[in-house]
Amino acid sequence: MTQQDDKYWLAFASIEKIGSVFIKTLYEHFGSVKSAWCAGADELYKVETLPRGQISDFLEARKSTDPDKCFEYIQNKKIKYITYIDEQYPFLLKQIHNPPMTLFYKGDLSRCNFNRTLAVVGSRKASEAAKTVLTRIIDELKNTDICIVSGLAVGIDSCAHQAAIKNNLATIGVIASGFDFIYPKQNKYLYDKIENECGVVFSEYWPTFDPLPWRFPHRNRIVTGLSKGTLVAEAAMKSGALISANLCLEQNRELMCMPGLLTNPNTEGIYKLIKNGAAVVTRAQDILDALDWQIETAAPKQQNESVIDNLDLTEDEKTVFELVAANELTLDSVAAQTGIDFGLLTMILMNLELKGCIKQTDGGKYMSLVKMS
Repeated sequence: MTQQDDKYWLAFASIEKIGSVFIKTLYEHFGSVKSAWCAGADELYKVETLPRGQISDFLEARKSTDPDKCFEYIQNKKIKYITYIDEQYPFLLKQIHNPPMTLFYKGDLSRCNFNRTLAVVGSRKASEAAKTVLTRIIDELKNTDICIVSGLAVGIDSCAHQAAIKNNLATIGVIASGFDFIYPKQNKYLYDKIENECGVVFSEYWPTFDPLPWRFPHRNRIVTGLSKGTLVAEAAMKSGALISANLCLEQNRELMCMPGLLTNPNTEGIYKLIKNGAAVVTRAQDILDALDWQIETAAPKQQNESVIDNLDLTEDEKTVFELVAANELTLDSVAAQTGIDFGLLTMILMNLELKGCIKQTDGGKYMSLVKMS
């Protein structure tokens, strides 16, 4: 692929009113992305499988879209990308019905084994029990070449990414907006951690595209499409997690569910899926069995070797941890006792969670997970 091809892929990606199916159809019809972009109106209207309204929208938007400026814009933003015809494009994702034609990303693709990908999805309002069990399961995959894929939302998504990072696993976050937005804002540290150290953050959206509500379920096809199988940790009857489960089945991938308390409304969808044949997961070996994987252990990161025995903390982290180790405290209480700025304090608490030192309870308090000797 040449830079001349790149600019047309990027130009297509910059038009908000068209999607991956439209672009893929044009590319396959005309045989090249340049020909698809430059096609005349008469030629475009002959593509019978495309709605005439979408063709009109494209023709109108194309008038004000300069491919050279699109290429320059992405270069100046220092955002990396791969396209549908790139050799690095994930093979599994390419097999789904409507793969993104351009994937923008931050991070390092070489960190991730795209043949060992496990999607984890679940409720944004996840129970503490579900997060505890999920963390324990991912703990059992420590130092393997398995890559955890999720959506960088709060709840189960954040728990999955954090557990992956803590256990020296690569992780992929798929976001529902362009890179000009970080949503939710409290996950900024997690975005940065994945980008700089642990994996890749993907987006199919032009940097300026907002995190609109419909984009969240739409991006779920990428989360499941990147993955050999999907583990559903919690799912209400009407939830994004259940949408992901259905996408997983449509993509002919392995669907797994983590059972929970019958009294929890967020497990209603789980038991429906289990009744319909989803594999039950209560330990990591269940995942390995369902996906027919053998464990391959990677070299552990030096800084994670002895978290419990020899905590590798900065002075600020040590100060915060000692307070939380002595008493369960809220964010406000920690801020009051340390005088640390709220923004910095949030990052410190997140870092302590990623290191496996503390966790946040259902009551919003922070508690220690290890004992200071």
